Amino acid sequence: MIDLGFDKLALIGAVALIVIGPEKLPRVARTVGHLLGKAQRYVSDVKAEVNRSIELDELKKMKTEFETAARDVGQSVGDDLRQASGEFEKSWSEATSTYEGIGTGTGASASADPLSLPPPAYKPPKKNWRLKRGATPQWYKQRQGIRTKALSGAARVARFRPPRPLP
Repeated sequence: MIDLGFDKLALIGAVALIVIGPEKLPRVARTVGHLLGKAQRYVSDVKAEVNRSIELDELKKMKTEFETAARDVGQSVGDDLRQASGEFEKSWSEATSTYEGIGTGTGASASADPLSLPPPAYKPPKKNWRLKRGATPQWYKQRQGIRTKALSGAARVARFRPPRPLP
């Protein structure tokens, strides 16, 4: 870069004072300062863009490495799973063949086979989360006026609205 010392800057300033004149020199100096600031911002933006592109290339490279590693792990897990399922099927077929041989020899019926029964149907629990369940009997709650059913907001407003006068 250009080496500008104090003596060179003083010489440039003296020549500018003579050529431009003392009336226009402050305005020209201000304009030159703005232009230098814009140039510095432009250079810093270019540097930042170059750094971003370098980081983006590194991230793309890292992404491909991770993808290949994940693909290799997925393949190895899939191979292990296929091998384990093959071994399981083999042992299952051996176990069921010996079970079937025992079951047919004893004369047991197919309905007594626990593997042939369908699983029980799912029954959701009976819970009403809006109401608090407690040991207080229903008759006591009714006598004391404790709420036993959940009301919506509109129903609550309608319940406690004063009656309209007759016309």
